[in-house]
Amino acid sequence: MILCCGEALIDMLPRETGAGEDAFTPYPGGAVFNTAIALGRLGVRTGFFCPMSDDMFGQRLRAALDGAGVAHALSPAVDRPCTLAFVTLTNGQAQYAFYDTGTALREMALAELPVLDDSVQALFFGGISLVSDPCGTGFATLCAHAGDRVVMMDPNIRPGFIRDESGYRARLDAMLARADIVKVSDEDLHWLMGTGEIADLAEGLRTRGPRVVIVTEGASGARAFHAGGVAHAAANRVEVVDTVGAGDTFNAGFLAALDDAGLLTRDAVATLDAEALQTALALGAKAAAVTVARAGANPPTRAEL
Repeated sequence: MILCCGEALIDMLPRETGAGEDAFTPYPGGAVFNTAIALGRLGVRTGFFCPMSDDMFGQRLRAALDGAGVAHALSPAVDRPCTLAFVTLTNGQAQYAFYDTGTALREMALAELPVLDDSVQALFFGGISLVSDPCGTGFATLCAHAGDRVVMMDPNIRPGFIRDESGYRARLDAMLARADIVKVSDEDLHWLMGTGEIADLAEGLRTRGPRVVIVTEGASGARAFHAGGVAHAAANRVEVVDTVGAGDTFNAGFLAALDDAGLLTRDAVATLDAEALQTALALGAKAAAVTVARAGANPPTRAEL
């Protein structure tokens, strides 16, 4: 099982009423939650961990996980409200305003962390769940206790959400040192590593711990930097409706391809060749293309691919 560990929240997506008024409609979401849903729809045995509210929004989150076949028994129901993320779109690009104080996610306690058994072969981390305390400390602690499991990480950096940059960078540094696979956008990579050529920055990031560093570059596709060189997959040309959930779906496609090939072990990831990486990048790109071609974070099933 791949256990996705990170935020579950409600995306308030912009819509228009029948009277022509601007409105927001609630949809289950969160970067790591979206990746779990996408993995489940791709037929991969998937689990999800994050404390979820026992309110009506928490019930919607659990129903969505159930609908995708994602196990969530490790996620405690708590008497704290659900995080809300209001989304605005500019030329299809999403911007977010988070309402997170005192929530099921933000106030996660170390006592709420799951005990991992042998059914968990890989862990996925990322998103805003790594930014703030106490939840950021909790997810970093879980990562540090991953044992011999594969760890993939997508920081999915939201600069406007960061209040303690030095603390956040220190947390990411520790998690990067443990991660086997790291996926970043080109914008994330520059935030982490500064100015420079993408290839040089990606190789610099790889020296900090990860065996594979994936950089997504929008219409230019995605590259995976590894010990054997660089693998590349082109982006699929589609008419973009919005980009909500695109990167999250890419992560799921990449992990699903490794799972299909029986390569989700630390030894296998350390020695991935260009062919295996290209196949995984291609499935990630293909799945993401479906998501961006329709509204909201609505990843495809395996049959749709």
